[in-house]
Amino acid sequence: MLNSKIEFEGSQGATLAARLDMPAVQPRAFAIFAHCFTCSKDIHAATRIAGALSAKGIAVLRFDFTGLGHSEGEFANTNFSSNIQDLIKAADWLREHHSPPSILIGHSLGGAAVLAAAGEIDEVVGVATIGAPFDPEHVSHLFDEQRDEIEQAGEAEVNLAGRKFTIQRQFLEDLNAHAMTDKIGSLRRALIVFHAPFDNVVGIDNAASIYEAAKHPKSFVSLDDADHLLTRRPDSQYVADVLTAWAGRYLPDETRDSINDSSENRVVVSETTTGKFTNQVTVGRHKLLADQPEGAGGDDLGPGPYQYLLAGLGACTTMTLRMYAQRKGIPLEQVNASLEHSRIHAEDCENCENKEGRIDCIEKTIELRGELDDAQRTRLMEIADRCPVHRTLQSEIIIRSKLS
Repeated sequence: MLNSKIEFEGSQGATLAARLDMPAVQPRAFAIFAHCFTCSKDIHAATRIAGALSAKGIAVLRFDFTGLGHSEGEFANTNFSSNIQDLIKAADWLREHHSPPSILIGHSLGGAAVLAAAGEIDEVVGVATIGAPFDPEHVSHLFDEQRDEIEQAGEAEVNLAGRKFTIQRQFLEDLNAHAMTDKIGSLRRALIVFHAPFDNVVGIDNAASIYEAAKHPKSFVSLDDADHLLTRRPDSQYVADVLTAWAGRYLPDETRDSINDSSENRVVVSETTTGKFTNQVTVGRHKLLADQPEGAGGDDLGPGPYQYLLAGLGACTTMTLRMYAQRKGIPLEQVNASLEHSRIHAEDCENCENKEGRIDCIEKTIELRGELDDAQRTRLMEIADRCPVHRTLQSEIIIRSKLS
């Protein structure tokens, strides 16, 4: 995955800071991620979901709203309407430099913002909200104690998540100026609503209101015991997995086909930013993840390199046996292969020429199911050792490395 810093002009003329998470191959689609109230593009939920989506072929633009994170401008002069316009500016930048966004993703208040902005971005086909309030006015409870001061003096300094922000009267007035029922009802885009039943920041009733106001196609996905900020990695990974599968139903066929690689034998492996050792493995239209187990310092988001090696050998073995059984009319009902890799002392290997040091050993256990006689089982076990990958691993292999 390629992660690049970019900048574009926001709705109030300030320079907004953003990151574009690009897949290592041609993107299936482009998405915009809108963060939660007073958060930034770099919170765990944003970085992990963007990284996971890009690993699955969807490029994600995430940016800091005006006056937040690394973006310029005064937060005190912003409001919900300016957030919507910042989103439209982000879409304009994508349209000019890459392709317009097909998907809008919003977390918390960012979810309400993408619901309001979607109607202004013609190319959007799907909208996803995560822990979003039905009404943007929901955030005003965060400064209830200062509401009188804001109303009377025009502004007040409030403490939000350990940071001080100036909230003006115009911010409160703008929150009440958006008829979300009408905007959601006229969305005319596919909608998926993610929400945790026990979210203690934005209650689950908000998800019910969004879902009820929306027209079909619409979906709801429970995040079970996830917290509002999706601080646990598995929760954000789950959102990304479901979101990718859901979005695929609404992407044009030519977009899905564009990720095919011209060579069936070519495998592309690229690092992602979702973990220390996490890699995206691309084989034609197939996208997988490779990682190291937690005990080795990884995040266990996918099989390790040796596990992929064993998987290739195991799959080749079972496929070869299936083809042979069909060709010979052998009543093989099912074949399973279990493989383990280890390093053993060479002196313990009876059939090895080298008797010094350690050598790699792969134990392959094969289960043959069906009404087979002894001769058929013996023959199938002989064929198992003749599968192409097995023969490749036991023959002389040349691996050439070159700099791209």
